[in-house]
Amino acid sequence: MKILQFPLTRICLFFVLGLVLYQKGFHPKPTALYFLLFIGLGLMMLLHYHQKKSSAQIGFGLIVSVIAITIGLSTAAFHQENKSFYHYTQQTTDQVPYNFRLIIHEKLKNTLKNERYVVILERIEDQKSEGKLILNIRHSDQNKTLAIGSCVNVDGILYNNKRPFNPNQFDYSKYLENKQIYAQVYTSWPKLKVIKTEKTLWSKFSNFRTTIIENLKQSNFDSKELAVMVALLLGQQQEIDAETLKDYQLAGAVHILSVSGLHVGFIMIFIGFLLKPIPNTLRNSYFKLLVIILALWSYGILAGLAPSVVRSVTMFSFVAIGHHLRRSVNVYHTLLVSMLLILLWKPSFLFDVGFQLSYLALFFILWMQPLLADFWHPKNKILRYFWDILTVSFAAQLGTLPLSLYYFHQFPGLFFVTNVVVLPLLGIIMVVGLLAVIIGCFGVVPQYLIVPLEMMIALQNKCIEWVASLDTFVFKNIGFTYEMLWAAYLMIMLFVLWLEKPTYKKAMMTLIGMVILQSIFIHNKYSIETSQEMIVFHLKKNTMITERRNSNLTVYGNDSLQNSIKDNQNLQSYLTANFTEQTKTKSLQHLYYFHSKKILLIDSSMITFPEIKPDILIIVNSPKINLERYISKYKPKQIIADGSNYKSYIRLWKATCHKAKIPFHNTGEKGFYKI
Repeated sequence: MKILQFPLTRICLFFVLGLVLYQKGFHPKPTALYFLLFIGLGLMMLLHYHQKKSSAQIGFGLIVSVIAITIGLSTAAFHQENKSFYHYTQQTTDQVPYNFRLIIHEKLKNTLKNERYVVILERIEDQKSEGKLILNIRHSDQNKTLAIGSCVNVDGILYNNKRPFNPNQFDYSKYLENKQIYAQVYTSWPKLKVIKTEKTLWSKFSNFRTTIIENLKQSNFDSKELAVMVALLLGQQQEIDAETLKDYQLAGAVHILSVSGLHVGFIMIFIGFLLKPIPNTLRNSYFKLLVIILALWSYGILAGLAPSVVRSVTMFSFVAIGHHLRRSVNVYHTLLVSMLLILLWKPSFLFDVGFQLSYLALFFILWMQPLLADFWHPKNKILRYFWDILTVSFAAQLGTLPLSLYYFHQFPGLFFVTNVVVLPLLGIIMVVGLLAVIIGCFGVVPQYLIVPLEMMIALQNKCIEWVASLDTFVFKNIGFTYEMLWAAYLMIMLFVLWLEKPTYKKAMMTLIGMVILQSIFIHNKYSIETSQEMIVFHLKKNTMITERRNSNLTVYGNDSLQNSIKDNQNLQSYLTANFTEQTKTKSLQHLYYFHSKKILLIDSSMITFPEIKPDILIIVNSPKINLERYISKYKPKQIIADGSNYKSYIRLWKATCHKAKIPFHNTGEKGFYKI
């Protein structure tokens, strides 16, 4: 495996380890980091002069590793915005109204209730402030799109990010924190005033992109096909409807909706083609290099600088420089250097799913695809073309499979069919689409380009929809833990090493990797089979209680909940994470016995059991209960109120429990309750 022979590989790995340690909570003081860096660099220079001795070489390697980890920690600490004295997390209180001065930075996908933007904070009241927020503006008749770079005054309420209210849900707050966003502001159009528009490089490119999209809309481009084309070429997925996006996910083709190496490589070839008539003199070669790099980064900014875009643009910039210097470009070296530079600039990208999938897919294509291609060498050019598509698709899919299962818990079984059908068509769409975008920079696009482009995108969507409709080949709700993720990658890498050079020893190592993965899976199943738990979920205006005994689950809820149980994402996430299948549903009961505890549920019917003194009291559906009198008579050890209750009632019950010194759990504040 050639990549392990590069010294830069070990430096990158230890640098990444430093970033991971910081993200996991290891936060040494900056002075300690700088002191360690100073000492490490001094020792490294000292050992450099004695590198002929084997002991000095070992020491030199250890010191470089420590320095790489320290640089990783320092980089993460330097980019941690909420440590600043002026950051809004140091100045604000949750759920309190403020006056904000904000700069519109990025447009997000709208929700049913709100128009959403990523904004950069300038002031809170009359105090200097900084940091990123999400601005939510309630939809109304005054709806309009704010230009990127607009400076606005807003009266709104600030809400800090909250952890998931139910078990095993996607942690959206953690996702936002990786992007240095720690809160959201909610307001309405009458409380917002545009002061001015700032002209920055980012705002100019973003608003130019908006102009292109508006010109395409005015060209009578069908909205559904236009949304897909804008995602394909300009990296903006905000306008794609949920059904189309779901079809692309189920068909294993969602990656083509993200601008990546395929798109950036095509841009580089296109620019090179345009520059071909210019003579290859020394001065002209520098001019060509400058134009190519400027074109690549301009396209990257226009596409929104998503992690996969930054990775592709950085790598192709190195390729362009290598061609200019007439030196062979080692793709592994380029991969490592680009990753190191990107993480030095934006360490939070390491924890972005798109960044992880992008690098893993490319790494496995470079490493595994040549091995697969060697199995068959078709002489026919058409067969060879489709064979290359299959091998590239299989290598990329295998490389990203464990990560996809860990994050998304599903696997598209017909991914190879999708790629064979879509990729040839995608190349033509990109050629025609790029011409349409270039013309769209200046005005309305002619119909002789729009009509065939619409037809091809519609055909692509139909193919994707057909593949996605074959539910039998889409494997959903696959439980996959963090430990299984690492074990799966160990097994895959051992398998590819064996494929590279088959030996008995490597075959045995691959089998050991397989046994490790199976052992972790069996251990997880055994842990589930030997445990029991009862959970009160948080649902708005509804109640759901689950009782799991071993791998058998009983769901308690009203009739409307039982009828929609398959579409309940809260429950499906819980079932997947616990390797459990739902066995039966029951109506809510007023009395439960679990782990020798008596659990009483009181709803609006006010049914109680005077002879029973419950250990836990669950209050649902806003009953008119005199809680103070009930507590003094029965003295429960814990009281729980779920999301089906009125908030005003919950506040009164909370005050009563605080006065009686009885623990009170509001699922609307603290999330689910587990027994």
